[in-house]
Amino acid sequence: MPSCTEAKRALRVQLRAQAAALSLRERAESDRALCRRFLELPQTAEAGTLLLFWGVGTEPDTRPLLDALWAQGKRVLLPQCLPGHVLEARLVRSPRELVPGAYGIPEPGSDCPVVEGREIDLILVPAVAYDRQCLRLGQGGGYYDRCLAGYQGRTVGLCRDVLLQDRLPAEPHDLGVEVVLTETRRFSAGQKSAGGAQGAPPVSGGLQGG
Repeated sequence: MPSCTEAKRALRVQLRAQAAALSLRERAESDRALCRRFLELPQTAEAGTLLLFWGVGTEPDTRPLLDALWAQGKRVLLPQCLPGHVLEARLVRSPRELVPGAYGIPEPGSDCPVVEGREIDLILVPAVAYDRQCLRLGQGGGYYDRCLAGYQGRTVGLCRDVLLQDRLPAEPHDLGVEVVLTETRRFSAGQKSAGGAQGAPPVSGGLQGG
């Protein structure tokens, strides 16, 4: 029987291929629905400082979220990848402040102020996919496992309906998020979801160095 690590690795390959098979139109429609649902979320409305991610490849396109949140006067942060698989949250006021970063992902430049974890109200956590218990399958680098350890704010994940899993392979140390949004459904950790699934315990505890 494969180990949990091997099962996760195989599932990443499968789900990435599944996401890549979506047409540009399907992906764009999915992106619009996911962004709309995130902006309508009460936790988003209540948050003053939000750490987002810059979607690349087959990930949801988060650029419209940045524009919308800037227009609302929110403090928008993006991660900078540091050695040791650690994320540093930096305040971004314009896409002009972004520079090419690790893995070709745009990151805040060195002039963007660092914001400590305790100041962050909500983190939008990227993932290859989520399940109905609000557990995530990450990219495998461990950046967000470290980022979420000890973080006490709100956490949200976006997952395309076609990638949503009934139950992901997970180990005791794997962290989930508080809310998972698909284009059509919402799942909350520790509560009955729209699909009748029981959520995972909410994450607790901050960003490295935050």
